[in-house]
Amino acid sequence: MSDTTTDSLSHIRVVDLSRVLAGPWATQIMADLGADVIKVERPGVGDDTRSWGPPYVRDRNGVETGESAYYLGANRGKRSITVDITHPGGQDIVRKLVAKSDVVIENFKVGALRRYGLAYADIKSVNPRLVYCSISGFGQTGPYADIGGYDFVIQGMSGLMSITGERDDLPGGGPQKMGVAIADVLTGMYAMVAILAALAYRERSGKGQYIDMALLDSQIAALANQNMNYLVSGRPPARSGNAHPNIVPYQVFDCSDGKLVLAVGNDRQFARLCAQIGRPDLADDPRFATNPARVRHRDVLVSTLAGIFATKTVEAWSVLLNRVGVPCGPINDLEQVFADPQVRHRGMRIELPHALAGTVAAVANPIGFSETPVRYRNAAPLLGEHTEEILRDLLRLTQDDIKRLSKDGVI
Repeated sequence: MSDTTTDSLSHIRVVDLSRVLAGPWATQIMADLGADVIKVERPGVGDDTRSWGPPYVRDRNGVETGESAYYLGANRGKRSITVDITHPGGQDIVRKLVAKSDVVIENFKVGALRRYGLAYADIKSVNPRLVYCSISGFGQTGPYADIGGYDFVIQGMSGLMSITGERDDLPGGGPQKMGVAIADVLTGMYAMVAILAALAYRERSGKGQYIDMALLDSQIAALANQNMNYLVSGRPPARSGNAHPNIVPYQVFDCSDGKLVLAVGNDRQFARLCAQIGRPDLADDPRFATNPARVRHRDVLVSTLAGIFATKTVEAWSVLLNRVGVPCGPINDLEQVFADPQVRHRGMRIELPHALAGTVAAVANPIGFSETPVRYRNAAPLLGEHTEEILRDLLRLTQDDIKRLSKDGVI
């Protein structure tokens, strides 16, 4: 359990009825911050992502455990209890957990939990201070509410893929999805913010509340400046590959041994860039002197810069440009990322205890607190690893009670 003196959310208990990524991502952050997160899973099956592999974690003897890397990436620090919520006895267990908890988060299809008496309307009387968050593809209302939501579909429908990928007229052109399930991750983070805000409101009012989160809403909201480019101009933004629609030069350039990301954000940086590459005249050229001018004459400037960057290595350009404060850097694969001295210094790779493997590598939470630093307890739990512990210590069930529930297939 959490240390109440050092963990931000050690006073919060969460009943996690979610699976896959969006919900588990939110509750993993809460677990990192000290909350007691009880992950409720189907007996014998558990979270869908447990089997989403390879790769799978290997035990101390090097044998695959069946616990996928995907599952481990969103469930650290939690406790797992197996409960059949289709069984009246299972529903009773969940209600008892809710009575002793602060937050419920779920991502069942809209209306599904009503069949089991576990929707917000059914259980808010059990705990009027409860914060209950539902995550779905399209929200609890609207013409698409009954349609299941998947990240890939949402990336297309939200407009994200219309602005991601190379231009249609270039080799490899066409829409692309992100390399991670970004709609799920963003929705999980928005849900986390919403839950914390609801808990803050509860401290003042004593009232819990219901939160309706949709992947589509969250992904649209996260399009940021591209949304505003459309709303202001009335023209949908087009794909521009690695180039920026509003800033030049802000893209990838080929060097003699690889690719360099260049992110010149203002005219001062552009002048320093020009001096460092031996072309100070470019900063004085009226076609390039200001960012609006550079956007209008993008093709000419980019062509000129491309010939220059091709003459040196990525490292050579990085040293030269970083020396004068021009933002740039290499495109790393994940092996290079975790070997990077800055990443190592920041401790972004951690090792966590695991019941079968001994320890497993994981990625640190990026939040840095001065008073309540993030602490880690364990890797993602095995299926039902804490069932007996939770029933015995939290719900005060006897050993005979637990044996009977197991015999009846409730747990």
